[in-house]
Amino acid sequence: MATTTLPPSTQSEARQAAQDYLNKRLANGVNGQASGRPFTVPEINISSSFSSSIEDRKAVASQIRNACTNSGFFHITGHGIPEEARQAILGLAKRFFRTLPREKKEALHVKHSHYFRGWEPADFTYVNPGDWGADDAAPETKEGFNWGYEAGLDPTGGDGQYRELDGKDVNGNVWPSEEDIPGFYDTVRQYYGQILKLARHLSRLFALSLELPEDYFDSMMTHPGGIARLLYYPASKDPQPLGPKVKDKEIGLGAHSDYECFTILLCSAAPGLEILSPDDRWVPAPAVEGSFIINVADFLMRWTNGVYKSTVHRVVNRTRQERYSVPFFFSINYDQSVESLPSCVSPENPSKYPPVKAGEYILERLKATAKDS
Repeated sequence: MATTTLPPSTQSEARQAAQDYLNKRLANGVNGQASGRPFTVPEINISSSFSSSIEDRKAVASQIRNACTNSGFFHITGHGIPEEARQAILGLAKRFFRTLPREKKEALHVKHSHYFRGWEPADFTYVNPGDWGADDAAPETKEGFNWGYEAGLDPTGGDGQYRELDGKDVNGNVWPSEEDIPGFYDTVRQYYGQILKLARHLSRLFALSLELPEDYFDSMMTHPGGIARLLYYPASKDPQPLGPKVKDKEIGLGAHSDYECFTILLCSAAPGLEILSPDDRWVPAPAVEGSFIINVADFLMRWTNGVYKSTVHRVVNRTRQERYSVPFFFSINYDQSVESLPSCVSPENPSKYPPVKAGEYILERLKATAKDS
């Protein structure tokens, strides 16, 4: 793992490279499934990855590699997180968005946070920065609440070395009061702790999938970046089916790729996630009961020198049901600087990306979503 000094062009490179990748993918995007081989999101039962047998763990890692080099998305079952915990955090999202008065949310507004923590109203950001000023960009309808890692949420207690996205020794989180939403922090802590443990386990499988030692990432996950969100998508006022002739007037979350290493997504029953397939067709993500959806994010695509694909996706609620989701965006320690992984570089395939510090890269991507950043 390199500790190279970052070039002064980190800001523009982080934003521009990601925007170029997104624009290239969207250039030929069409609603609806193309003819020919259908796009699939594989389902991987990871229960055997908790085995003491390295061969069992490698077998699961092989399935992960196949998914990451093809769809970029996969479902996991057999993850060990109780359904009670999953439903509790979705229930908390509903309580926050339905019951907390507007003035209480305003006090938690992300505009007050250098790290984009707190309440995020629909009109404050576009997840695709290119949509600012675009005449044909439908307004995003999502509403969110964002928080990040802190030692109190980590079952290990952390190592005392956590640094925020900009390298400062601070805790950037903001929380509603216990009086306003009883049990909010405790519910977050219980869920976040379990999902963080799962993310660390998945990182060891990712290492095996990349032909690296299983513990390759362990020292980089001692105080990891882990931004999570509660998201609310209102019911559609005029539901329109996904199809090649449909011009969507309502977009929950615009087309984008995630920023960190990988995402662990929990969704309520209402559908809405749509994926841009390798043949540039928007297709709905299938539902798998009891699963989490995992997708490769941009930092891992950079880190693997493009071997693993960060897949463009969006959320469009095409139903009259409210949709809630809880994505967890997993990163390594924010103060870690990285170059392309050694197993992903060769004389025939030299590194395509300059060194970058994890936190600075993610912070620049977040800043780009706000109108005046």
